[in-house]
Amino acid sequence: MASFLQIPDDEKGYDLNLFCVPKHYEEDLERVIIPHGIIMDRTERLARDIVQDMGGHHIVALCVLKGGYKFFADLLDYIKALNQNSDKSVPLTVDFIRLKSYCNDQSTNSVKVIGGDEFSTLTGKNVLIVEDIVETGRTMQTLLSLLNGYNPKMVKVVSLLVKRTPKSLGYRPDYIGFEVPDEFLVGYALDYNEYFRDLSHICILNENGREKYKV
Repeated sequence: MASFLQIPDDEKGYDLNLFCVPKHYEEDLERVIIPHGIIMDRTERLARDIVQDMGGHHIVALCVLKGGYKFFADLLDYIKALNQNSDKSVPLTVDFIRLKSYCNDQSTNSVKVIGGDEFSTLTGKNVLIVEDIVETGRTMQTLLSLLNGYNPKMVKVVSLLVKRTPKSLGYRPDYIGFEVPDEFLVGYALDYNEYFRDLSHICILNENGREKYKV
């Protein structure tokens, strides 16, 4: 069972005025639930765990766009630092895929895969899928099923967030940053209709924000 930092359902979070939040989002957010510094510290520990487990193997790090790009970049920076400063190192190459399963704040039942034409290059490789958030688990199960058809040697999944939701199918990643309440979260590249990716902290979206940026 993957270790993680659990944020309880009754977590009060932090007032927005305690942190630097872009002025154009101030009226759209309820509170900060995970400050940027805590995200970075947890990401550094995840990098250490991954190098400990997978050190010595060539890894293809597969970034799930768009929401995963910030976590992916920071995680790889920490792995790179460990490669330079410890006895164990992980040779890394990178690849990117985009999955789409959301409209506004609702998860759709279909998962659209964009950019999966080159999965044949993953045959026989050790693959680390880097995801921003796992909610129902349907999206990740679809991707894993697709990948397994190309016979990779090993597939591990790291997700910054796992949401506690009654809609979950029970899927759990191999590495988890935070387990979070069933709220709609934005920031640190997690979006709502492409907005809020430019927010450093992970915050809870309020009703005003949902209405303002609805499509």
